[in-house]
Amino acid sequence: MCGFVCLWNIEDEALAARMIDRIAHRGPDAVELARLPGAPVIMAHCRLSIIGPEDGRQPIYQTGDILVANGEIYNHMDLRAILGESAFETASDSETILHLFRSGRSRWISKLDGMFAFVLATRDRIIAARDPLGIKPLYVARLDGGHAFASELKAFDGVPVARIEAIPPGSLYDSRDGWRTWYRMPQGAAAHEAGHDIDRTARELRLVLEEAVAKWMVADVEVGSFLSGGLDSSIIAAIAQEVRREAGKGPLKTFSVGTEGSPDLRAARLVAEHIGSEHHEYAFTAQDLADNLAHVIYHLESADVDLVRSAIPTLFAARLARRHVKAVLTGEGADELFAGYTYHHGYVDDPRALADELTRSLGTMHNINLQRVDRVTMAESLEARTPFLDRELIDFAQSIPASLKLCRTDPESVESTGATTEKWILRKACADLLPADLVWRKKAQFDEGSGTVAALDEALRILTGQEQPVDRQAEAALYERLLRARYRDPDRILAQAGTWEAGRVPMEAAR
Repeated sequence: MCGFVCLWNIEDEALAARMIDRIAHRGPDAVELARLPGAPVIMAHCRLSIIGPEDGRQPIYQTGDILVANGEIYNHMDLRAILGESAFETASDSETILHLFRSGRSRWISKLDGMFAFVLATRDRIIAARDPLGIKPLYVARLDGGHAFASELKAFDGVPVARIEAIPPGSLYDSRDGWRTWYRMPQGAAAHEAGHDIDRTARELRLVLEEAVAKWMVADVEVGSFLSGGLDSSIIAAIAQEVRREAGKGPLKTFSVGTEGSPDLRAARLVAEHIGSEHHEYAFTAQDLADNLAHVIYHLESADVDLVRSAIPTLFAARLARRHVKAVLTGEGADELFAGYTYHHGYVDDPRALADELTRSLGTMHNINLQRVDRVTMAESLEARTPFLDRELIDFAQSIPASLKLCRTDPESVESTGATTEKWILRKACADLLPADLVWRKKAQFDEGSGTVAALDEALRILTGQEQPVDRQAEAALYERLLRARYRDPDRILAQAGTWEAGRVPMEAAR
């Protein structure tokens, strides 16, 4: 996991150095700056070494081509075998990007399986691309007739660039051929037909999920797991523990945070005991929130109320985990794939509309939940991995009828109780992994189950000096003031910020 900056047709090494310094938290293990001889390109890179820690330094330069990349390519060993091991000079997974490009293969970028953003340059061409869902960030701006690329918005702060743009998920920019969309989200299926083999679907889902978790655990360092005690993180942790056991490794390290006595801390302890993980937890206080709120907002690059609230427990979880590991698994994406949010219940009688809404919401994750996870974990120099967003798992999950994701309990029964169960097929597929009361536990938002909401109410009173609770409008105004205080050009940051409400639309609009 890393951060990078690239200047194309901008001859300013000092600028590249200043920009990479602003995002150096993304990669504390090494910082490098390089030029491509005979080409108008300067690249800077800060590295958190996960794969190939001994010789995976970047930028990667080979006979006229240069590359900086952020993320992980999980099928890099397969690609090495296909491309020929003799061509490789390092153990870095990122080097496969360079050799795939040089192979001249049709749609070469689609062969990459993982989470990534990169910029690749030759002497007369530059290419920038981003993974299918935008798990890893990448921005571009115009400056003095050239292009400036960076992993975070804050790299551009104070730089006299024109409008900053996010490179869209699943997109590629080529200075020779222009823009192209190389990945398109598969459309979700709607209602299941009578006689649909539900057991077979659940079994296959379990297999695909297990493969995804095993794939996303590939690393040369230890990978732990966030564990809130909710369904999604508990499933990931349970499978990850089994992966480690089968590999003959010690117990998985799991991490949970919340206020003292919060539901998440209690539930996480039960899960950790059930799966046998080495569990770590941290109980934060209202004062902790007050002390860290400005830090969260600066790194989040957003003042959206709901994003900030959900980012707070993520910060403490990341800080706790970083004391023990360099990378963690998370449960992001399960709600979007399997209809896990409260507002999805309004679609229970319209599976076509639900399938369309799930497809749409997957495409908006990059600047809400995925932005939160990336920015806040990388603020603590921790790599977060999202196995629910594995491409093969997405393809399979989108083929599962929405009527099996959110349904009247129980679709296997002729009778209906009238109750609505979210993520039903996921629960069925993983029912044997966890205690039954947890598998069917009602979902709570991370900021609610962790106790953040109550602690934040007190923290806001501490920060504002008010005795009465701070209303939502005042809360939003405070967050914006804190963001503006940290940036030279706050309007540019706010113009790019995603909002939770924009990521979710009313049923009528979704239709």
